[in-house]
Amino acid sequence: MVATERLRQERAHQLAAAAERYRASSEERRDVERQQEAGIAFPDSRQALAARATRLLDRHAVPAAMAVEAVRAEPLAAPDAYERILGVSKDLQAWSFLPRGARAARTVARISVRENGRELPLGTGFLVSPRLLMTNHHVLSDAAAARQCFVEFDAQVTVDNTPQPSTRLELDPDTFFVADQHLDFALVPVASGPDGRTPGETFGWNRLSAQPGKLVIGEPVNVIGHPMGRLKEIAVRDNMLQVRLDDFLQYLTDTEPGNSGSPVFNDQWEVVALHHSGVPKTDERGRVLRTDGQVWQPGDGDDAVDWVANEGVRVSSILRHLAQLPPGAGPGPLAEMGPESGLGVTESAATAPAPVAVAAVPVPVGAPAEVPAGVPADVPAAAPAGAPTAAHTGLRARDGAFGGERHLVFLHGRSQQGKDPAALRDAWTAGLNQGLVAAGFPPVDPADVWFPYYGDRLVAALATTEAVPRIPEALSLSPAEAVAPPSPTARAVYEEMIGEAALRWNMPEESQPATERISRDDLVGHLHRQLGWLAARSDLDGWTIALVLRDVAAYLDDRRIRDSVLDCVLETLPEDGEMILVSHSLGTVVGMDLTTRLSPALRTVHLTTVGSPLGLDSVYKRLLIGGTKRPDVVADWLNAWCPADAVAVGCPLADEWAGSVTDVAVINARDKAHDISQYLSHPEVAGEIAGHLALGRNLWSAPSARVT
Repeated sequence: MVATERLRQERAHQLAAAAERYRASSEERRDVERQQEAGIAFPDSRQALAARATRLLDRHAVPAAMAVEAVRAEPLAAPDAYERILGVSKDLQAWSFLPRGARAARTVARISVRENGRELPLGTGFLVSPRLLMTNHHVLSDAAAARQCFVEFDAQVTVDNTPQPSTRLELDPDTFFVADQHLDFALVPVASGPDGRTPGETFGWNRLSAQPGKLVIGEPVNVIGHPMGRLKEIAVRDNMLQVRLDDFLQYLTDTEPGNSGSPVFNDQWEVVALHHSGVPKTDERGRVLRTDGQVWQPGDGDDAVDWVANEGVRVSSILRHLAQLPPGAGPGPLAEMGPESGLGVTESAATAPAPVAVAAVPVPVGAPAEVPAGVPADVPAAAPAGAPTAAHTGLRARDGAFGGERHLVFLHGRSQQGKDPAALRDAWTAGLNQGLVAAGFPPVDPADVWFPYYGDRLVAALATTEAVPRIPEALSLSPAEAVAPPSPTARAVYEEMIGEAALRWNMPEESQPATERISRDDLVGHLHRQLGWLAARSDLDGWTIALVLRDVAAYLDDRRIRDSVLDCVLETLPEDGEMILVSHSLGTVVGMDLTTRLSPALRTVHLTTVGSPLGLDSVYKRLLIGGTKRPDVVADWLNAWCPADAVAVGCPLADEWAGSVTDVAVINARDKAHDISQYLSHPEVAGEIAGHLALGRNLWSAPSARVT
């Protein structure tokens, strides 16, 4: 079958499916229209509005001053405040809107096929990594179809409206190809140009994100493509998201059939969907209708179709599909799609030279036997077979490490009981070495690292197991209730932390009865909803969040537990020189308390905290240092946090800690938002540690991380 005939048949299939989804969502559409007629500009859920407003503010898409101006004139409920912020984003665009759009447009290419001695345009594609092009399955259904095609970048007019010379490149489906008919997408590498540069180096590429908050109903979308094979065109501004389905978005915009495979952008030029089909008006029998109401026939042409909407495939659905591919599908090219895709390592790590062999190796994923599946520990490392089961002790660095005057110390978090400290130290060092190599520094040897170990001591002090209760009745409880501390005072701290974290992440306020009339069930239900909100907004599940905050609360509330942990850490700690202290999760709280008990001969502490809850008022007001004041012994402080890490929801810390800390936001892999190895693998984190250790750079220079 020739390519154009295959395209016609595949497109007809997608048109029919889109029309059926449009009919099935008619009630949702009518509800949106009724709300808009009533003056509601963004008729979406409160959760969606909160996520969108937060993303806009976090990414400075709406200047903070403008957001404050929009909401300060009168007291507003949370949804109204979100709508005001969204309204500012929709109505006022910064000057950068246009050049950012031009930059995004360069990533878009026309796809053509060689057929019977002719070159015929098939559709549109766009770069989603330095090498990978995304388009529709109905444009490129398999590798054989892709072999007949080529792409043209810069197939457009200049600012003077004269045709611009395009750049023609070949596709490389024999290296990698993946497609799915239901989601109507295909991914295929584009060969490098004559200069040896990847297409992404020349034209740029779009960083796809699996994170929420990219678009709400009522916001405009922008589409860039090659309608009917013409030179590049843009449908911008007068377009609107109508309906959000599980895997598809339906929106109003002016597109034509050649736009198949075009990127659908929000106003910040983030890709929100892959355009794949117009939605034709159909009769009760599902037949496509013309603009005059008659049944459409193939010979009538696309211009005669009564188009009622357009449909795109949600980027999050495509990324979720790719994340579930079997290992044999070849993750190499997917790992280059950027950190927010959740499909692999960061850009810098993906393009850095291969790490040299070191003693530290990743340890298999595991968790204590009592913890159910889906409840990960802070460190994805289990004690190897044959590890001792008796209480473990910490590990000292070998003599003379880093000149004998500088000491690298790792301070772990919760859920490390029963594990081999040597295996944990190896796992931490492996993560750090990945970041060091990516940043252009030599790796370190695990034997040169101090590793205080308090996992067993913490559990003994808690006088309870780390596991979720094993009785069936307890397992039927929500995570928030099942793991709550038994001590009333510790439970109060725990509930305060969850409530503050939910508030920080803009959970809509709930009306509550008078305090004296709140039943225990009401409180438990409220706590469950708060924890559910945190889990929904993050890349962590409710069990993980609840367990971490439970142990932080117990540590902060009970002086006996605090003293036991601190005494244990002090047993394995250098007593003089300079200490480079790297702490994680609960360990960041322990480490801040530790600064009050260090040896006077320990002159300086260079502090790095990752995945830390130190930004929560419920945490820092209970520290031994007495609040948000950087200890005198701490010379400098770097705090790394992942926006999808619910434990670090109080970050960035600079505002609360009066500018005494340097914050850096990183994006960890999907479902590993709180993972220590992920945090340490970022070059900006590892590079800071390398500077304090006075590590010399390698002779080769690794590519610098690009900010997107």
